[in-house]
This record gives sequence, C-alpha cells and structure tokens, in this order.
Amino acid sequence: MKIVDGWLTTADVCESPNQSERPVGVSPDLLVVHNISLPPGRFGGGFVEAFFQNQLNTADHPYFAEISHLQVSAHVLIERTGRLVQFVSFDKRAWHAGVSSYEGREACNDFSIGIEMEGCDEVPYTLIQYQMLSEVHKALQTYYPQLSEQSVTGHSDIAPGRKTDPGKAFNWRYFKSL
Repeated sequence: MKIVDGWLTTADVCESPNQSERPVGVSPDLLVVHNISLPPGRFGGGFVEAFFQNQLNTADHPYFAEISHLQVSAHVLIERTGRLVQFVSFDKRAWHAGVSSYEGREACNDFSIGIEMEGCDEVPYTLIQYQMLSEVHKALQTYYPQLSEQSVTGHSDIAPGRKTDPGKAFNWRYFKSL
C-alpha cells in the first residue's frame, strides 16, 4: 500500500468538501480511530459517503434529518469488507475530531489523521478492517516518518465525555499486534 501526493493508491476516492488546509508548518503526527454507522447500528448503503459529501437524503431515514446539517469528514473510511474510501488528502485537514485535545495540544484536526471504521461501539470489527487499518498506518508511517507506532488513539481519548468511539468492541491489543 502506497501514498502518492497524500492519497492512498488502493482507496476509492470520494472527495469531501469538508476539509481545509493544515496550519503552516504542521504535518500529521497522530492517528485517530473513529467508528461510524449510518443509520446508527446499520452498515452499508453508501450513507457515510453521502454524509461526508453533505448529500444525505433526509427522506432515507429519520435520523438523517438530525445530522444532515453537520459538515464533517474523515481522511479514510474502512468498510466492514475492507474496502477503503478516501475523502480527504492526508496532507489536508479533515473535519473529524471536533473539540479535542491530545497531550495538551488542542484542535486535533490540525495535526491528526482521522480513520473511520465502519462499525459501532458494541459490535466487533472484522478482521479485514484491522488488517487494513494496520496497512494504512504502516503506509502513513512511511509517508510521515514523525507518525510513530505509539501515536494512535481513539476519538474517545481526545474528546472524553463527548465521544465514545471506537468503543469497547475495538480490540486495541489485536490492532497493535499487527
């Protein structure tokens, strides 16, 4: 797996308008693991891509009316099948972390990469998702040498009390063993 000009060569590209430039002189040194399912607890259907492109159809599900006004994104989505979808170049700032702090540094979007795992807090992730996350992480470490093996955290760790993902179903020990 390779990254060229901020894009994974093996990912499907579905560019999101919800992105911006990183601050001058800042490059990513943190990987943030998230989860997402739309509607909650359901997988597939292309709703995450629509959400990250501000194109959710509120008639498709009542929950979508609650979130359709949000403008969010992540760098990559890892579907349950292992399919990779990239929304934002790693060289740019995706809008994934919200109000956040990591080791005393505020505004984690500025210096992090957001990876969404298709899932929810209570449902185990698939083995292929862990494998793909590991491969993406290794490719990122090659592209950004300052991104260490230890510089991986969950959304819940940078936004405690506000976020719970990737949830207790995420097997950190297994991911780190890869």
